[in-house]
Amino acid sequence: MTRKVVDCRKSPSVSGCTLTISGEEDEVIRAAAEHAVSVHEHTDGPELRQMIRESLEDEKVPA
Repeated sequence: MTRKVVDCRKSPSVSGCTLTISGEEDEVIRAAAEHAVSVHEHTDGPELRQMIRESLEDEKVPA
């Protein structure tokens, strides 16, 4: 299974957050949602989790 990555630097942020989260898809979505709520003051729910899911990228493995 390909690991997924979500990177705060790719989303507009007042705080200038630089966190990157990687792992299996469900793990990343859960951790990113918790981070979005606790740091970026988003409200957790299906819309947030769908937005995160759509922003996931495959982790690039060094050659």
